[in-house]
Amino acid sequence: MEKKIANRVSIVTIIINILLSLLKFFIGVWGRSQALISDAVHSASDVASTVAVMFGINLSAKKSDSAHPYGHERIECIFSIILAMLLFITGIGIGITAVKTIVSGAEIEIPSRIALGAAVVSIAVKEWMYHYTKHAAHKINSSALLADAWHHRSDALSSVGSLIGIGGALIGFPICEPIASFVICIFIAKAAVDIFMDAVNRLVDRSCTDEETEKIRECIMEIEGVRRIDKLMTRRFGSKIYVDLEIAEDAQMSLLEAHKIAERVHDNIEEKIPEVKHCMIHVNPMSAE
Repeated sequence: MEKKIANRVSIVTIIINILLSLLKFFIGVWGRSQALISDAVHSASDVASTVAVMFGINLSAKKSDSAHPYGHERIECIFSIILAMLLFITGIGIGITAVKTIVSGAEIEIPSRIALGAAVVSIAVKEWMYHYTKHAAHKINSSALLADAWHHRSDALSSVGSLIGIGGALIGFPICEPIASFVICIFIAKAAVDIFMDAVNRLVDRSCTDEETEKIRECIMEIEGVRRIDKLMTRRFGSKIYVDLEIAEDAQMSLLEAHKIAERVHDNIEEKIPEVKHCMIHVNPMSAE
């Protein structure tokens, strides 16, 4: 189900990105807009990133095997890192071109009004793609798909920069175009760093957020017979969560009764928090005080 959703979203965004990047490139050349051409390159890079996301999600969805008993979810994080690097390189390239134009003092061509219209269309389309992809990413808890959503949002910001630059050039300030491209570079680089850090955190077994941990605590204490939580440890494994915990139960309880309570805790956590892939529970005896 998760793979099917991700593939559908990816195919839709790939088709739209190809059409949008071609539109912006040809209008940028025809309308003499360097900012729009840079924006078109950014849109084209989205196609490569979405293809990478498709590969990552499909590989990470493979079932556990003897060589990978914990599954393949971390493969998705690796593709997220690759995606972040592509995004960062794209942003830096746009920034370098902009700085060279500003420093050289070369005469900058005034873009035509049609370039302004293309920028507006790009903002609307890319913002829709951001929300469309982000919704699917949250639905299947995919870090790679969320990274791709931010790639679309950075492209929308890129188009906003193009709009400002083209507009400024049309009213007599051509320097606005390369300045806008440089600002675009900063936004893209920031998005790339955020995606990179999120993927790294998922690779190094970072614990869940306080809100997620509190939700797990609530699931544990809902079960009758649990007297106390002695230890609760969580870790992110790709898009999934692993839980290790120790609970205290009545010391006079039979082994069978204690096991049934632990089993109910296990099932309650995995039922109410779908991201939890595995929950290991140790039971401690609690003497009557």
